[in-house]
Amino acid sequence: MATTTSITTTYAGEKAASFISAALLSSNTIEQGGVEVKPNIKFKQVLRKLSTGDLIADGSCDFDATSSVTLAERYIEPKEFQVNLALCKKDFRSDWDAISMGMSAHDSLPKSFQDYLLSHVVAKVAAKNEQNLWNGADANAGEYDGLIALMAADADVLDVVGTTIDASNVIAELGKVIDAIPAELYGNDELSIYISQSTARAYVRAQAALGYKDLYHVGQTSMDFEGTRLMVCNGMPANKMVAAEKGNLYFGTGLMNDMNEVKVIDMADIDGSQNVRIVIRFTASTQFAIGAEIVLYA
Repeated sequence: MATTTSITTTYAGEKAASFISAALLSSNTIEQGGVEVKPNIKFKQVLRKLSTGDLIADGSCDFDATSSVTLAERYIEPKEFQVNLALCKKDFRSDWDAISMGMSAHDSLPKSFQDYLLSHVVAKVAAKNEQNLWNGADANAGEYDGLIALMAADADVLDVVGTTIDASNVIAELGKVIDAIPAELYGNDELSIYISQSTARAYVRAQAALGYKDLYHVGQTSMDFEGTRLMVCNGMPANKMVAAEKGNLYFGTGLMNDMNEVKVIDMADIDGSQNVRIVIRFTASTQFAIGAEIVLYA
């Protein structure tokens, strides 16, 4: 491929949605269906979740309210982010030449140089968004408050004091999380315990020590503990766990937002260099609805 070829392209608003979607929604937790996605938030959106007490009472001739209704209301407000990246074509040319000549073993890579560069950036954004989803802090550049920070600040969340998890204690520590789950949630299909990679490895080793060495393989076999799904999340920090229903955890973005932008600028036409600048603008944030239905092990 001649390095003088111009690849300058701009996508904005809805046209940028497919690239933004690939960058944000391909994070590990979201791909597994671990949270509800709110994809079209332009500014902020209120999250409402209805809960009631016991509904059934003995029959009578009168109308007596049999329960109270609780309407939880929190809001999710995606934060604006940008990626400004300069790449040198020379650094990618060996791979690109192999692809263009059909000599690469990486058949899944895009067939255009522009998409090749974008795929590199999208993968980086997806990995960072996975970290932000769980462990982000709004005070840090390029981050929003993750679920752990939000849960830690909510007095209604059910807290379990954690420790350093390894193969010798992982079963006992998971048991503490199970015991803290409210009775009305235990056994629900949407309930999961979200765990880190290190906790998953410890759990597999603990099972092997008990004689079940072929029961689980991290990344290949779905895992559960006492009937509750264990979801391995790449962004979950070590020695932390969360038990919650999927429908109580949210990731918000504005895929159709007018401010979204994906731009690839070939600087050869501007300053004669072999650099390519990539600009991406998007929004992202996370939130939960009812703290009393979440267990945080930390």
